[in-house]
Amino acid sequence: MNSFFKYVLATIVGIIVAFFLIIFISLGIIGGLVHSINSDESVIVADNSVLTISIPYTIDERTNKGILNSISFAGLDNDRIGLNDILTRIKVAKTDDKIKGIYLDLSSVTSSFATLEEIRNALEDFKTSKKFVIAYSEYYSQSSYYLASTADKIYLYPEGLLEFTGLSSQSIFFKGALDKLGIEAQVIKVGTYKSAVEPYILDKMSAANKEQVTSFLGSIYSHYLDKISLSRKIPADSLFNIADKFKVQDAKDAVTYGLVDATKYKDEILAELKSRLKIEKDAKINSISIEDYNVTDQSLPKNSKDRIAVVYAVGEIVSGEGNDQQIGSEKISRAIRTVREDEKVKAVVLRVNSPGGSALASDVIWREVVLTKAVKPIVVSMGDLAASGGYYISAAADSIFAQPNTITGSIGVFGIIPNFQRFFNDKLGITFDVVKTAEFADLGAFNRPLTAQEESIIQQNVNKIYYTFTQNVADGRKKERSYIDSIGQGRVWTGTQAIELGLVDRIGGIEDAIKSAAKKANIQEYSLVNYPSQDDPLKALFNRSGRQISLWFTKQEMGLAFPVYQQVKETMQQSGIQARIPYTIDIK
Repeated sequence: MNSFFKYVLATIVGIIVAFFLIIFISLGIIGGLVHSINSDESVIVADNSVLTISIPYTIDERTNKGILNSISFAGLDNDRIGLNDILTRIKVAKTDDKIKGIYLDLSSVTSSFATLEEIRNALEDFKTSKKFVIAYSEYYSQSSYYLASTADKIYLYPEGLLEFTGLSSQSIFFKGALDKLGIEAQVIKVGTYKSAVEPYILDKMSAANKEQVTSFLGSIYSHYLDKISLSRKIPADSLFNIADKFKVQDAKDAVTYGLVDATKYKDEILAELKSRLKIEKDAKINSISIEDYNVTDQSLPKNSKDRIAVVYAVGEIVSGEGNDQQIGSEKISRAIRTVREDEKVKAVVLRVNSPGGSALASDVIWREVVLTKAVKPIVVSMGDLAASGGYYISAAADSIFAQPNTITGSIGVFGIIPNFQRFFNDKLGITFDVVKTAEFADLGAFNRPLTAQEESIIQQNVNKIYYTFTQNVADGRKKERSYIDSIGQGRVWTGTQAIELGLVDRIGGIEDAIKSAAKKANIQEYSLVNYPSQDDPLKALFNRSGRQISLWFTKQEMGLAFPVYQQVKETMQQSGIQARIPYTIDIK
């Protein structure tokens, strides 16, 4: 009887919890729909306003237009906008008479350098209007300072900190842990520098990997110092010395060495803004966030008969449809086919931000790019990453644009087949037996090591894929395959280095790529259309929000161990031969 009442009570509690959960989700959906409808309307900007830019989230390539973007819960960022809208809104603000300047509130910046490069360039262009740009923070990380360095005035809280210590890239190695568990990572690869497999077979960087990391990190850092040098009028070698000797240890040091103009409290910053706006000390500042500054670029005709399609290829490359955080070969191929067959679309820009992924899926997308190139111009714009499979899908384009700090190259392939035999046998006491109708029926079984013949077969397959990869790159870049092989081998390059090697054509952002595509198509007036279409709002809510909420709770529970968990999880989810970059290029 007691058990019966327990079950009844548990059922009642479950119903109550479910009821309130449904109400919560319903209110969120209704609120999101209302916000989504309102956000489509042009915002009313007061005269004499300041545009505030504070981007405490990792910036996506484009704004999520669904209701999910308007619901804030457990790690779901509220009102976040994509790079496309950030660039457009800064561009519009430049000529908007109601916007008198930009206030950069950079307390938390988590995006990568190539993304920040695009925003930084947009701010530089904004400054040509003679409007002011002021930056302020209690703490500048090296990435947030890179963005702030373009401002007319940079201020730091008196007790605040500015991080200026040089860049570093740290890798995590699991071999010791795998050895203790009795797990062997059986690696088959092509590429001396293909270091994505190293965390599972080594306990430190190989000499080749250390060489390439030193090279690309040095390239990024050199560009970082050069840009700050131009903005702050401090010689690059002086900046190098300041960082190398750790001379900036507090706010006063930051002023002494010219990295910031002064230390100020927030009320003093507000007073300066009022002064620049020429309003009374007790008057209210008309401020609008870049998220709320919902404007469109009027310089682009909405109903032009000619169009340029921007196809966003963002995330890990996988076979099939993928999700909204992946480049599904079916989804992206379908999008490219659609714009190729649309007579109104005169040119295509493929925006690539990807570490690579499935070699097969990459080849499927590459084929669609080749077919498109035959009938209309297609230009690639690389974001933070366009490496390995990300470079594969880019190689056939008419022209490739990248930022100086874009991570690209990594032309190489690999496969990892785990062997859990000792783990099962010695640690758990579990054994396996098998009956086969053919010798290779259980090829790749995880409970035993590969035989020499099996390893040879897989290696031949990997070699063939690498040959095809390098030949396709050679054809696209009009180079000899032997040359591509010599600069390939899995080696990572920056955008600056890729220009010198002939892997990239020009330094520039997505706006530059769009202008180039228009020029190649010989059109002056055009409208922009984005592909692939974003997920249905309700589907996005229940699919993406579930993943993000789960991810948020996992991060909270695991803390500093989360990157390790994430890297291992990604490895376990892979299947087939991979063309992707080392898992963690974490530049700090």
